[in-house]
Amino acid sequence: MGFNQLDEKESLMRMIGNIVDHQVKVVSDTNAHTSLSWYCLHFPVETVVASITASDVTNAAGVQTTLPAGTTLFLGTVTAITLTSGVVIGYTH
Repeated sequence: MGFNQLDEKESLMRMIGNIVDHQVKVVSDTNAHTSLSWYCLHFPVETVVASITASDVTNAAGVQTTLPAGTTLFLGTVTAITLTSGVVIGYTH
């Protein structure tokens, strides 16, 4: 996967969960969710990802799999996701 470099401040703010300028969305259904702008995905339970679209990521389709509970992914920008089962918590830019 390809990743963009973050400056130290941005990286730290993402790690500590500064959501002053960010929002969190929880998805626990099998509907297609589009028009997203997520940089971080957290899967608190085992989750099956049916489809995912992400910019700045080589082979985002590799995430279309069963992810174990507790998985956290930092991706370029996730613009769409559909689950088969499970839960994802998405953090917006």
